[in-house]
Amino acid sequence: MKTIILEKLKSTEKIVRQIEAENVLVFVVDRAVGKLEIKNEVEKLFSVKVVKVRTHTLKNKKVAYVKLKSEYPAVDVATKLGMM
Repeated sequence: MKTIILEKLKSTEKIVRQIEAENVLVFVVDRAVGKLEIKNEVEKLFSVKVVKVRTHTLKNKKVAYVKLKSEYPAVDVATKLGMM
């Protein structure tokens, strides 16, 4: 099992709107990583609870949309990471 699953946090205007409105964080991950591994990594790294993970494969990368429980604002996590 890989130790580093999350390669980088994506940030665009659309993604910032998703963070604020839908409580979603967007990460670029390796194509070989599964949804359960992404969920476990996010919960462990940021001490949050994940409701749902959606993925989208784009070229040689996979984009993961991670929806957090409402008690854990995605804005707070994004702020800690210096994104907002």
